[in-house]
Amino acid sequence: MTTLTSPHDLLAAIPFLIGYHPSDSLVIVSLKDDCVGMAMRVDYPAIDQVNSLDAYDALIFHLVREGAQGALVVAYVPDGRTDGEEILGNISTALSRVEIPTSESLLITKGRWRSVLCSDRECCPCEGNELPEISTSRVAVEQVAEGRPMPYGNREGMADSIASLPLSTDPEFVSEVASANIEPEAEDLQSAQREGALAVLDLASRFISSSLGRDIAGDQNLSAKVLGSLSDIQVRDFALGSHDETTIELYWTMWRYLVRIAPTGFIAPVASLLAALSYEKGEGALAQRCLDRALADDPSYSLAALLRRVFSAGWPPESFSAMRKDLHPKVCAGIFEG
Repeated sequence: MTTLTSPHDLLAAIPFLIGYHPSDSLVIVSLKDDCVGMAMRVDYPAIDQVNSLDAYDALIFHLVREGAQGALVVAYVPDGRTDGEEILGNISTALSRVEIPTSESLLITKGRWRSVLCSDRECCPCEGNELPEISTSRVAVEQVAEGRPMPYGNREGMADSIASLPLSTDPEFVSEVASANIEPEAEDLQSAQREGALAVLDLASRFISSSLGRDIAGDQNLSAKVLGSLSDIQVRDFALGSHDETTIELYWTMWRYLVRIAPTGFIAPVASLLAALSYEKGEGALAQRCLDRALADDPSYSLAALLRRVFSAGWPPESFSAMRKDLHPKVCAGIFEG
């Protein structure tokens, strides 16, 4: 993330950090060595939680775990509430208990903002300043130049970006996906796993061609093969480790496409893969929405439950990436050797 040098920068950066424009929310951003680190968003506290420091301690724990040297705090106050400044004060108190200074504390009410740390009424009048347009901000220009898309308008827009497409209920396509399902007791299980892993690589190569102008819609047979094969844990784990730093965006695009065309009963594996890559890319809010889709499809899906715990514990994306890389050679050996 680009350096933030003003409240305007912070207001422009938050939608990029969490993936959408928040409302009725508290957002805390950690600072370390003057660089922006983890960003966390939670729902605006209920009235009976306003003065409960315990309600803020879970947020503060993640900053302590990351080794934050400072924090930026923003309260997006819901209509009808007037306790934003009190809540910001309580968060600063909770931060001071763990010796993390509050570097900035912004109050946003009815489309206007002000810093509660600023006593200059010309800079931060009591009625606040109009929220800046982020699309033309320096932060937005730099983020888009680095290849990041503009944030979604709200959480619903983010959820819609991974919602099912009509193909997911097409009887012929559903049947084709089901026929590619790998049964655990298959007579030649390793051969089926090998075919599934190769199908993942083949589809990725087709997506490379697609990025060069080739229409991926013509590869429905291969897409069905991959979706069915991901029902096998070994193939899924192979897919989890198949990308690297140069291909992560390509694989992210591929998993997002597949999660949107996956039939019911085949969503959980690919939604978990998309969650993992989204988290690794720093898109934690989207990662959580992907897990929502996975667990709605299969409430007992173990990888989705594991990822939920990992993400909620605040694991750094780099640690998750390292774990995935360590696992991949062992998965490859199990599929391709012997």
